[in-house]
Amino acid sequence: MLALELANRFRKTRAQQRFISFISMSSTVGIALGCFVLIVLLSVMNGFEKELTQRILSVVPHGEMFSIDKRGIDNLEAQLYRFEQDPQIAKVTPYTTLTGMLQYKGELKAISVTYVPITKENKAYKNQVTDEHWRAFANEPSGLLIGQGIADTLGLSIGDTVQALIPQATSDLTFEAPKTVRLIVTGVLSIGGELDNQIGLMHLEAATRAAGILGEAQGIRFVFHDPFIAHQKIRDIGYTFPQAVYMSDWTRTQGHLYNDIQLVKVVVYIALILVIAVACFNIVSSLVMSVREKQSAIAILKTMGASDALIRSTFIFQGVINGAVGVFFGVLAALLVAPNLSGIVKFVESALGIELLSGDIYFIDFLPSLLYWQDVAVTAFVALVLSVVATVYPAIKAAKVNPSSALH
Repeated sequence: MLALELANRFRKTRAQQRFISFISMSSTVGIALGCFVLIVLLSVMNGFEKELTQRILSVVPHGEMFSIDKRGIDNLEAQLYRFEQDPQIAKVTPYTTLTGMLQYKGELKAISVTYVPITKENKAYKNQVTDEHWRAFANEPSGLLIGQGIADTLGLSIGDTVQALIPQATSDLTFEAPKTVRLIVTGVLSIGGELDNQIGLMHLEAATRAAGILGEAQGIRFVFHDPFIAHQKIRDIGYTFPQAVYMSDWTRTQGHLYNDIQLVKVVVYIALILVIAVACFNIVSSLVMSVREKQSAIAILKTMGASDALIRSTFIFQGVINGAVGVFFGVLAALLVAPNLSGIVKFVESALGIELLSGDIYFIDFLPSLLYWQDVAVTAFVALVLSVVATVYPAIKAAKVNPSSALH
């Protein structure tokens, strides 16, 4: 193709064109760097979103509803069977939750303990507790699994006996002396983030008695095949439920994490697309200067019969080649780094003796990365489109060169 051949010839550096070549190279490097950083950061955000789903949402219920009084859920088994027939619901579990204080050797720690049937929750907690601790918990009616943060704060070890102080409210809304429940620490849950400082797990039967619930359980927890339908789905369930219940879903308790991830993704995408756009403006500068430098060559081509369309295509190809080279190397570098980012960051942390993510603050203590090909494709496409757009003005300017004045 003649236009492509001319574009390649015009890109060759001469001594007087070194400054133009430098600007052209800087635009290529800028596009490559923008594509690389954008793909890597999007992979990190995807990794955080995956870890949120697998870690937090594997333990925190997607939705829950619980009785407004002490009678608990009526006809529990029948309701569980009905919900299990819903194709959108992956699992339903009866539960009772108590909020109180955990006392050990004079130290107190606020705790929110969820109580569930042991057989139904084994899979949900298999990644957060060892098999040995789970078996000890299952075999001990007074067993308690506590978050790692609570264990560290109170200095608890496996086998320690603790007291759970459960507040008791009367019908006239006054408080009686708290009910004391003796528990034995049988294991430690390690979920990550703030949940480790407040979560606990106990047997359903013991909890229901301690809470004074007349039925078998205080409420029902739901896990959906798609956790992002939880907000609407739990309301559809609650509004048609035959008794008055309170409703909640994970977007109320942990939704800020997901919203933060989405917000950061949007901000990162906008910021780095602007970086790529700025790099593409350098293509405009280099091509405008190239048009001025090549005026005599353009005039000669026109006198030989070259059409305006051929001249425009030549300079469009020249700019697109710069953009395509930048996109290629940026995407290639991202494909090499993004899948191995976690290992690279761990190596840097060990080499420098620093910790980028603390498990006491965040729900993970490493930098996750998950590469999606659609992110790569969209980034490359946007960068190439911006490169093409950047060539339009210089190409039009080149086509308007007057041979008579250029050769004068």
